[in-house]
Amino acid sequence: MEKQSVQVFGRKKLATAVAYCTKGRGLIKVNGVPIELLEPEILRLKTYEPVLLLGQDKFSTVDIRIRVKGGGYTAQIYAIRQAIAKALVAYYQKVRFLVTGCGRDLGRGEGLWAHG
Repeated sequence: MEKQSVQVFGRKKLATAVAYCTKGRGLIKVNGVPIELLEPEILRLKTYEPVLLLGQDKFSTVDIRIRVKGGGYTAQIYAIRQAIAKALVAYYQKVRFLVTGCGRDLGRGEGLWAHG
């Protein structure tokens, strides 16, 4: 079976964040440091937005490693946020494709953000 991992990027101005998402246990690291220790603290909350928006359950089965460089603090934070969101979407699309064995959709209301 093909390895369940994706690599995506997020950009803001001159900052680029590359996220590598694999099956795991809910760890998110930025440049080798847990996301909880990201500085400045005020902007750290911006990186939590994808997690808070989708819920912790979507993140509890994946590990995301992020490398970010270029730009200033704020641009890096926004690049990280975009990379996290894109990584999760791409990962679940790939897993769904591998599980169903084809590119067809699972049907209405059965996707990642289905309610109910």
